[in-house]
Amino acid sequence: MSKQTRQDGELTIHDVYAYLRLHDTAAAIDFYARAFGAKELFRLVEPSGRVGHAEIKIGAVTLMLSDEYPEYGIRGPRTIGGTSVSIHIHVSDVDRLFEQAVAAGATVVRPLQDQFYGERSGTVRDPFGHEWLLGGHIEDVTPEEMQRRYTALFSED
Repeated sequence: MSKQTRQDGELTIHDVYAYLRLHDTAAAIDFYARAFGAKELFRLVEPSGRVGHAEIKIGAVTLMLSDEYPEYGIRGPRTIGGTSVSIHIHVSDVDRLFEQAVAAGATVVRPLQDQFYGERSGTVRDPFGHEWLLGGHIEDVTPEEMQRRYTALFSED
């Protein structure tokens, strides 16, 4: 039996990793260490200096990184003019992490504020074009209450 499947034949997914494409992975690793406390696990570097693959850990999560490889269609947000993905870091002290990220060089996209879904959150953009939604728990909200509050946002004038 393959490690990929269970006995009943259902596929078992073990992990999902974000893989960030960057115009300067080495600089990004340094930024992520200062902004989010990332720890570098390892990196593979070509003789030219281009980073082919690196892994960092932010909290319990591993992120994979690489420099751009335009010859293979691998481009980062700065090259393509933006990103359609936001990475969410949920933390015990979001105000502290937000300040830390901005001090490290992140740009505020959306300032911190208390949200209807029971979280205090805000968004920053790193110097490489990736957006990070930083949030922390402030109250327990049921899905029903969350929907009620969400609907109310659209009816307020």
